[in-house]
Amino acid sequence: MPPPDDSRPGPGPLVREEDLLGPVDVVAPALLGCWVVTDRPEGRVAIRLTEVEAYSGQGEDPASHAHGGPTPRAEIMFGPPGRLYVYFSYGVHWCANVVVGPEGRGSAVLVRAGEVVVGEELARQRRPAARAGRDLARGPARLTQALAIGPGDRGSDLLDAASPVRLHRGRPPVAISAGPRVGISKATELPWRFWETDAPSVSAFRAGGKPRRRRAGQDGLP
Repeated sequence: MPPPDDSRPGPGPLVREEDLLGPVDVVAPALLGCWVVTDRPEGRVAIRLTEVEAYSGQGEDPASHAHGGPTPRAEIMFGPPGRLYVYFSYGVHWCANVVVGPEGRGSAVLVRAGEVVVGEELARQRRPAARAGRDLARGPARLTQALAIGPGDRGSDLLDAASPVRLHRGRPPVAISAGPRVGISKATELPWRFWETDAPSVSAFRAGGKPRRRRAGQDGLP
């Protein structure tokens, strides 16, 4: 299937459950270029993803919330795929994750950053401290603020056309880079942060190690 034409107004088709069933480190970069769309009473905001992080399932990734099993906090990570896992980070802000992999696996992809492609004026109202358009969703907290995602969205079905929070297909980036994840103290060697190479909206690289560069090729959703 050819990639959708993102030059047209509005998002592409919804991501399908089968697009999310692979290993988390394969699915995560495939989400780059996808759109996260929220419809609220005050209007629509859509963000094209430019940076994500992969977190694997129970017993495999000590940095993952699913490492200890389906606790009350992390139970949504165990599926079904396409659900939205929202959690409060450091007692300061909300983070949003796409649950991926087979049900029971416990894997999720943190949506770290993106560019606002619909509803920039509304996003600016929600993010008045942003100095430039690239800063509106440049980081996981800023992204959820721009989209008005919070605890009430926990468990939302991102693949349902009737959901107020949805995940749509988009054009994949030309090149993708990978490097260590940010803000963790375990499994820091895994190159499971993926971003669109040279995208202005990608957050600053703070982890140790040298990021790898690769061509996106077929990394986008089929």
